[in-house]
Amino acid sequence: MQVKGENGKDRDIRIGVYVCHCGTNIAGTIDVARLREFAARLPGVVVARDYKYMCSDPGQELIRQDIVEHRLNRLVVAACSPNLHEATFRNAAAKGGMNPFLYQMVNIREHDAWVHPDRRAATEKAEDLLRAAVRRVRLHRPLELRSVPIHPDVLVVGGGIAGIHAALTLANAGKRVYLVEREPTIGGHMAMFDKTFPTLDCAACILTPKMTAVKAHPNITLWTMSEVAAVDGFVGNYRVTVRHKPRYVIEELCVGCMECIDACVFKQGKVPDEFNLGLSRRKPVYLPFPQAVPQVVVIDPETCIEFKTGKCKKTCIEACGERNAIDLHQPERFDTIEVGTIILATGFETFEARRVPYYGYGVYPNVYTSLEVERLVNASGPTAGEVILRDGRKPQTVGIVHCVGSRDEHTNRYCSRVCCMYSLKLAHLVKEKTHAEVYNFYIDMRTPGKAFEEFYNRVAEEGVYFVRGKVADIYPADGDGDGRLTVQVEDTLLGAVRKIPVDMVVLSVGLEGRHDASDVRRMFRISCSQEGFFLERHPKLAPVSTFTDGIFLAGCCQGPKDIPDTVAQAGAAAAEALALIDNGRIELEPNTAYIVEEHCSGCGVCVSLCPYQAISLSVETKKSQVNEVLCKGCGTCVAACPSGSARQNLFEDDEIFEELKAVLAPY
Repeated sequence: MQVKGENGKDRDIRIGVYVCHCGTNIAGTIDVARLREFAARLPGVVVARDYKYMCSDPGQELIRQDIVEHRLNRLVVAACSPNLHEATFRNAAAKGGMNPFLYQMVNIREHDAWVHPDRRAATEKAEDLLRAAVRRVRLHRPLELRSVPIHPDVLVVGGGIAGIHAALTLANAGKRVYLVEREPTIGGHMAMFDKTFPTLDCAACILTPKMTAVKAHPNITLWTMSEVAAVDGFVGNYRVTVRHKPRYVIEELCVGCMECIDACVFKQGKVPDEFNLGLSRRKPVYLPFPQAVPQVVVIDPETCIEFKTGKCKKTCIEACGERNAIDLHQPERFDTIEVGTIILATGFETFEARRVPYYGYGVYPNVYTSLEVERLVNASGPTAGEVILRDGRKPQTVGIVHCVGSRDEHTNRYCSRVCCMYSLKLAHLVKEKTHAEVYNFYIDMRTPGKAFEEFYNRVAEEGVYFVRGKVADIYPADGDGDGRLTVQVEDTLLGAVRKIPVDMVVLSVGLEGRHDASDVRRMFRISCSQEGFFLERHPKLAPVSTFTDGIFLAGCCQGPKDIPDTVAQAGAAAAEALALIDNGRIELEPNTAYIVEEHCSGCGVCVSLCPYQAISLSVETKKSQVNEVLCKGCGTCVAACPSGSARQNLFEDDEIFEELKAVLAPY
């Protein structure tokens, strides 16, 4: 078969077609032998083969040998999704000496074999798809990969355990890391915990050394009370603007003596302490918790008398003395940094228990969330580790309700993964501290991790009661208003409705994506899943990568997970960033859009529609221009362009029309 070449002369097209069995994934539904014979009869095909696993080394070697022996200049592989193996077969083509973009992949697994039970119909559909690919690939043009250099510095957004571990891993590898945290201290949710399951290690004991290592590391620039304000650029060359909120304390001058806190004339009992979830009170001048890093106080302008009335005695400034660390006129400031890669470790939020009104949170004072109980049992918490109710009593009976905001049609359908285990941990700690009767009300007990089942057995042997059933209601117990509550639940093992009086209810709330996740994803040009967590490139093969090159995910911003899994993912994200940096350059796909300037009217439709901000209007020519590094080849601009001047490599009009003709009208 001949087609017109770029120089106007006819070129000989020699196509090789390869059909994969994929074990029985494809061959179990599609007649592979018939498909191979069909391909051999198509115009331009000089060799057609089938093999059990084309992606294997022998399968790729078969392609390489045929390219050399049969002088192939086009390649079609009918197998699985190009998301999985397009790069595999492009590499095989390149090793055979062929331009890797003179290749087309046909997805006969996900698009055919897996969705059609009828073998005959599935085979006929595969023939249509294969015929379309053969006609399309004739018009493919040789393209070249491009590369851009990678800036060696890294930005880590979020200072929880994920961000801490990722930053330390990269810094220990000799890379400059900027760690940005919006709160006054790093540590995240883990800093609020008392013990960690299933080993009951002290959370502060294992976290604090890593926090101090971050502060002391020469390769880490730690910015707390800071947020990313803008992100420009592309993989390898990101330009990030960071906004620093005023702490009203000069961090370099403060020595952490906390004399200013003692000197503050503001009454202790007025401002709810955010770190203790409102279970205690603080002054406007405060340190979030004793092990905070950096060990620098912060002044809250919303409650400070000087900021509200201007009539404070400013005893805090007097107490600071010659150090002059307090600056009540400290302005907001901005820094702009250049980095090559970014790791997002922005964490999670706990489910708002008020969204389930029949559990009485916020109505009955003795209904607590699990995170509030974490602070109650913590030695540095509001009660110094004593479990004391708001009315001053020590509970004699405690009910722990699982899956609040998880596995529920009305809130979140997904499992939050950690609730069963931290409920068991809290049951153990509460029983240890109060000797109370503890009930766990659960739907299913999920303990899939290392030593998790053993921990469940340990708690059961300690005398904790387990009631299988979803709690239907929580209401005041009959009596004289002593604060006791009744937990109503259908015990599915007994087959009866039970009403159990308790002194204290603990709601095991699930994990959710942060409320501002949509704003963050737009800023970094990534995606969110329908549950509100950041979306990874592939759930199995690229769980820490995003669809924006150079931006990686770590921790619970990607989905609910426990501390070991969070640390493992943070290490993986750091490794991905490190691999990118050490390579020095990154190759970019050439299937990008481009503008035919003589046809462009400069209307700007493509500029406003581009989801990657890859198109701009040239100041000089008033024509659209594409930044090929930012472009991801989504084709939005090509579809929207009213003049047809926006086009895309590998998706040219003649290629698409030829493919459609082959599907709708066979040879």
